[in-house]
This record gives sequence, structure tokens and C-alpha cells, in this order.
Amino acid sequence: MIEELEIEEEKLHEEALLKDDLGIDSLDYVDIVVIVDKIFGFRIKPEEMSSVKTYGDFCNYIENKL
Repeated sequence: MIEELEIEEEKLHEEALLKDDLGIDSLDYVDIVVIVDKIFGFRIKPEEMSSVKTYGDFCNYIENKL
């Protein structure tokens, strides 16, 4: 996320809000879908991401899918 979305490393912490703290917008979400598919080999389903609000939520989502 640091390189692909150009997010400052010090901003990435478990409680960081994806939209408000990290500035992730709808175009970034498209990039995230592509990145996750490329790295982890599965597609993110939009309905599953509705409960993902923080960076920690996102990391937990990825771990649970693996």
C-alpha cells in the first residue's frame, strides 16, 4: 500500500481509517482489488468490504481470506 497507493508508512497503523486518515478513494479501491488479486490470488467482493473501515480491518480481512 505504501508504494502502490503512495501512503506514508507512518500513517499505516491498525486504527487508521481508510478514507479519512489514509485518503483512500473509490479509484484507490479499484487499485486495491487489482493488487490483492495479483499478490494473494483472490478477488475482493464489494459486499465483504462494506464492514472494512480501518487498516486493521483490511489486514484482518486479507488474513481471513487466506
